[in-house]
Amino acid sequence: MDRIRGEFIDIVEWTDDSRDTIVWRFPRYENEIKMGARLVVRESQTAVFVNEGRIADVFQPGTYTLETQNLPLLATLKGWKHGFHSPFKAEVYFVTTRQFTDMKWGTQNPVIVRDPEFGMVRLRAFGAFAARVVDPAALLRELAGTDPQFRTEEVQEYLRQLIVGRLATALATAGVPMLDLATRQDGLGVKLAGVLTEELAPVGIAVPTFVIENISLPPEVEAAIDTRSRMGIAGDLDQYTRFQAANAIGDAARNPGGGAGEGIGLGLGVAMGQRMAASLNPQQVPPAPAAPAPAAPASAVPPPLPTQQQWFIGVGGAQQGPYDSAALAGLIGAGTLTRATLVWQSGMSGWLPAEQVPDVNRLFGAVPPPLPPQS
Repeated sequence: MDRIRGEFIDIVEWTDDSRDTIVWRFPRYENEIKMGARLVVRESQTAVFVNEGRIADVFQPGTYTLETQNLPLLATLKGWKHGFHSPFKAEVYFVTTRQFTDMKWGTQNPVIVRDPEFGMVRLRAFGAFAARVVDPAALLRELAGTDPQFRTEEVQEYLRQLIVGRLATALATAGVPMLDLATRQDGLGVKLAGVLTEELAPVGIAVPTFVIENISLPPEVEAAIDTRSRMGIAGDLDQYTRFQAANAIGDAARNPGGGAGEGIGLGLGVAMGQRMAASLNPQQVPPAPAAPAPAAPASAVPPPLPTQQQWFIGVGGAQQGPYDSAALAGLIGAGTLTRATLVWQSGMSGWLPAEQVPDVNRLFGAVPPPLPPQS
């Protein structure tokens, strides 16, 4: 029946029932399209007419009449020496010119670029792009050939490799810091679309849209950036250290079975307590001595007692006092106040060891030494 039907004049047309066919060849018996065949080209299509092995014409949307050497029945009879097969082959390839928007791309291996702030970094990226045929004749000559049904899957891997090859150059020459890439993805996509369109011009394909969905870093670099962000939020490095110490204490408390964790948590807690006490001591101002009472007439009230010196001492990172000289002598006898103990009184610019303050140092000579041990 195909042989008999092949003797009639054809109506050459194609309605695409797929979403991934780029080129489709009209299925004519032995590729012998007859003289006067009617060609119907719809919107989003072009038709490439191949006559006797050569591209004869490219037809845009519309209706056309084809002229070939194949006449109904006569061409078959003239081909008796070829086994009644016409030597005048004529073919029509329909090429889809709409955009194919379901194409994905991604970097299997990271792209190494040089960042002005972080040095060498490895980047991964993925996204989508759209492709369309702009030169059907070039597509047939360079990619599709005589394939009766050329699909996107046959060219998608080639396009992906081309994209990844151009992506490294685009990122390296963009001059955009890594932290600003998210705000420049649209610009990079437009740039890459132009570069890829120019690169694919010899095969008749253009890339009208190129989308970068995400640019990511290795997990360890992302973790370092997160730590740096937390430090920036904390602001003061000293406060951040205290915050970390508090977290360590909490982790150790939640792990009662770990002896090492308890020791580390206890050590951090003591160190943090001492540090906080030391930071608070300079900020405390001792109370001012009480103002003397108003003087009474000399004949009725005895003169006021001389003002006792008020001393403050630092023991174990904590402030104690005030003490007068007699109380200091008692502290020396008890061993609480030593020559290295820090002391301070109103009028001093800062805390000093007791042996460097004459009024306190002389108290050590007034206190008898401890008794020798009994034999």
